[in-house]
This record gives sequence, structure tokens and C-alpha cells, in this order.
Amino acid sequence: MTEYFEVHERDAAARVGELRLSESVTTPALADDVVRDAGSRWANPQELPEGDDSELTILPHRAFPSGTADEVQESFAPDYPDVGFPSAAVVSPETAGDFDADAYVLSGAPGTVGHGSAFRDAVVNTREAIPDDTALYLSGVATPRNVAVIAYAGVDLVDADRAVIRGTQGRYLTTEGEYDVEELDELPCACAACQQGVESFGQDECVEHNVNVLSAELARVRRRIRDGRLRDYVEGQARHEAWVTAAFREFDQQYGYLEERTPTVRDSLLLSATEDALRRVEIQRFAERVTTRFRARYDDDRPLLLVPCSAKKPYSESQSHRQFQDAANYRAHVVSMTSPIGVVPQELELTYPAQHYDSVVTGNWSAEEVEFVAAVLERYLERTDYPRVIAHVPDEGYREVVERATQGSDVPVEFTVEDHPTTSESLANLRDALAGEDQIWVSEREENTLKAVADHHIGGGAGDALFEDVELRGRYPKLQAIDPDGEQLAALVPQYGSLSFTLAGARRWVDSDAPTKRVEIDGFVPRGSVLAPGVVDASDDIRVGDEVVVEGPAAFAVGRAAMPGPAMNESTRGIAVEVRHSEEK
Repeated sequence: MTEYFEVHERDAAARVGELRLSESVTTPALADDVVRDAGSRWANPQELPEGDDSELTILPHRAFPSGTADEVQESFAPDYPDVGFPSAAVVSPETAGDFDADAYVLSGAPGTVGHGSAFRDAVVNTREAIPDDTALYLSGVATPRNVAVIAYAGVDLVDADRAVIRGTQGRYLTTEGEYDVEELDELPCACAACQQGVESFGQDECVEHNVNVLSAELARVRRRIRDGRLRDYVEGQARHEAWVTAAFREFDQQYGYLEERTPTVRDSLLLSATEDALRRVEIQRFAERVTTRFRARYDDDRPLLLVPCSAKKPYSESQSHRQFQDAANYRAHVVSMTSPIGVVPQELELTYPAQHYDSVVTGNWSAEEVEFVAAVLERYLERTDYPRVIAHVPDEGYREVVERATQGSDVPVEFTVEDHPTTSESLANLRDALAGEDQIWVSEREENTLKAVADHHIGGGAGDALFEDVELRGRYPKLQAIDPDGEQLAALVPQYGSLSFTLAGARRWVDSDAPTKRVEIDGFVPRGSVLAPGVVDASDDIRVGDEVVVEGPAAFAVGRAAMPGPAMNESTRGIAVEVRHSEEK
């Protein structure tokens, strides 16, 4: 049970936490000033120190260098006593487990740094073996150039050892690279050590500068995590060192590890500035849910209208999309095509990240963008049954995507754009292509929107299970679902494109056939939040930001998850659920 570390904010695997010493430390952070190493047990038996809450004590240990044979590690399996002060246990990826420590020091870390896949495996294997609410400490590896990716991987504590050593060697570190001090004609930094100028800049000043820059980079990382935008920063920062780029991309291949830890909703900008954005969890998850959970609920004779995305979000508020709808007059099911997201049915235009992203527009699609969006559209069409497709898209990239996605399909495709989608001729072609089709009523569009959002966030079939026989009130996007007795069940949350349930809606959810994200608690009535120690069990598929039902012997409640379900099950500190409504049984 951890008593001295708590996670406060999450951004995928990265966290802002608090090491609860007599003077608390906000992580990710340098641990140099607050760590005491009780020593190695390889040479001599070490006595257990008394310890106190002013520092994190690394308990007597046997550390294994990277590459140590498994049988050797098995022969010297870690064994740590239960202590009453802030403590850290030294583990390897093979020996990691729950030793009732507040932090875990990864032995052999310097042997993995420089190798993308080795670093990935070491961090992922260790992080998944230790409790979520404990800190992971990598010693001797951090530099200003790599520490953002180290934190992105899920590391909470580092030290300045490598930065100090490089400083004693006359190497001047920056977030982009390192230089020989003697070759610098000016100092590209304004920290205290650098203010005296290059003429009097010696070894001591170089060490001080390196530590200053590393500390400043960690502060920048903490700010990015709080903003929910560390990934945007890491995509650029990783380019400055080859192995860091490799490590960053290796973590993109660990979808399960990152997806479990990535929020399902947030209101921060998702910047798509590189092709690496295509591999972001948020992008891949949205595409997966659109192609496995979404249902086109209109009549089988309703055509599909493919349109390009717009810079303004949500799309329906943009000038171009208003022109498309004026011409189409709501006689087709509208789906937008976009890189990096893929395809966005109009019902999900509010749903994160569909209205939260911004991309670099050059007019030219890369081969990777074409391949990704075409694959998503193809999978989407395989699950739907449109009689025909109207592709009101420009030639640049969009047309190639449609042609590739439909090349193996018998569904006829009609292209309606001449020169540009908003020219009078193009809009006339669109109008003519849909002449004779019946108009879709506003009530039908709004009902399908609520059901589609439920399917997306809860699971396939949830929309029909939850929102049959309901009345809709309000105007899009502020929609409310009302049951036959006049009680509100849920509301669409415009800024996230998610659902907010009332207690009545939560009861219907529990009684329905929809997949239920459930948190079981002890015998108390939550007011404001449920803390992790009060959780008895939680669904493994719960993600940060998910709507959840909370039940216990004394209470029934509904709210939003503040940590993933697996973390709720193993954590002893932190807020598990932010409760919106609760009642005593």
C-alpha cells in the first residue's frame, strides 16, 4: 500500500503526481535532493535504516545490470520489508512486482537508454507489474533532450547524474543537442550559470547549466501534462535524437498500454503536425469505434454523402458545410473525410477528437495519409449498406481515398465536384444528384445522434438499449433525453461530444442490455468524489473521462472516471470517480 505518492493528473502514460514528503515534490521531477540510498546488499549486508518523511529511502537492494540472465535474477528475487516511511524498491523488468513501496527504481536503466525497443520493453513491463499509484524512478539516464519522452513513457522520477557527468566533461546540454563548451562563441541560454558569458564559463558553470536546463524541461513537461498536450510536444522533441525518435515510435506500437491510460474526452487541442499523429491513441481509437460500433440508422435506401472536412469545428458550423447542407437539403447521410481522423459521421462531429483537432493543411496528402483514411473508409463501408455513394470531394487526395476504398465494392460512386466543392456548378451537381430523395427530419437526426454517441462511448448497441421510447428536448447540440414519465435520463455534452447521465438514466443503464461501466464501492454514500481506497471493484474497460455507474451497499451514484478501471482496482490513493449525482439506498 503506497502512502506517500499520489497521481493528480494524467496524459496517457505520463502523470503529474505528488511525492508526499515533509516538503512535497511534484513529479515528473529530479529526485537528487530527496532520495537516500541505503546501499547494495551484494558486497555487504545492509541494515534497515530508520528513515523519515523528509526523504525517499531506497531500501537495501540487489540491483541487476541490463542483460542479467533470468536464472540469476530468479535466484536473487527481491525481498523488501514493510516499513513506515517513504520507501523505494529496486527492481528489474523481470523481478518487478508489488512490494508495498511508494516508488520503484528500475535497475539497469542506463543499459536500455539508446535502444528504442529495449527502453520500451523495460518501462512497459515494469510499469505494468507495479501498482499504478507508485512512482517509477529511472536513474542515470535523463538529459534535457530525452526527458520529455522518458516522462511520456510513464516515468515519474529521474536524477541529474548524466547531466552532471556531461557537464564535468565540458559538454553543454540543450533540449536540442549538446556542444563542446570550448567550441561555443556564445551561450544559447539565459539561466543564472550562463549570464556571466562564455569567457568565464568553466566546468562548474557547465554542470550548473545542465541541471538548470534539465529542471526547466521537466517543468515544461509538467505543464504539458496538465494541459493534456504532452504528445504534441513530444512529436517535435523526439526528432532531436535518433534513439528517442525510435523509442517514441516504439511506444506507438504499444496501443494497449497507452490506450488504457489515455482519456476518452478532453477539451484541449489535438495538433496534427506530423504523420506520427496518425498513430496517436485518440486517432486510432476513434477510427476503431467508428468502424466497429457506429451504426447508420437511416433507411437502407438512404445514400451516403461524403464531404471534405473544414477548418472550423464542429464541421456543421462552417460556411462550406452549410453550403453542402443547403444543396443536399438533408437528403443523405453526411460523413466527413479528414486526415488524421479518417471518417466522421455527422452524428459524431462533436465527439473527441473530431471537434478538437487542428492539422497542417498544404493541399497535398501524403501516401501514409491516403492509405490510413482509405483503410478507415473501406472498413466503414463494409459495415454499412448504402445503395450509392455521393462523393462531393475535391481531387486533391480525397478522390484517391474514395477510389481506393471503393475499388472492391459494388456500390456505385458519383463524384459531383467541378474544380472546388463550393463552386456554383459543384453545388448544383450535388443538388441534382440527390433530387428525388426524401428529407431526413430533424427529430430523426437528433435521435440518431444521441444513440451514436452512446454506442461510441459505451459500446455497440448501447444507443438502442438506452434511448428507445424517449422524448428529445432542447436544440442541437444541447439535447436532453426524457423518459415517458417526464424525467431526464441524459444530456449531450457539446464541448466533449459525450453523455452526462442523471440517476434515472444510470438506473435505466444498469437495467438495460447496454455494456455497463461499473464501479463497486464500500458501504458509504459518496459526496463529490470516490477515492481509490473506497473502490471494491471496477470494470477493466473504464477509461479516464468515461461515464460510470457507482454502486455499493449504501449508495447509488453516477459520475466520470478520474482514473482507468485497472488503476481503480489496484490504487490506494487518488480520486477514482468524480461523482455528479448520488443517493442513499
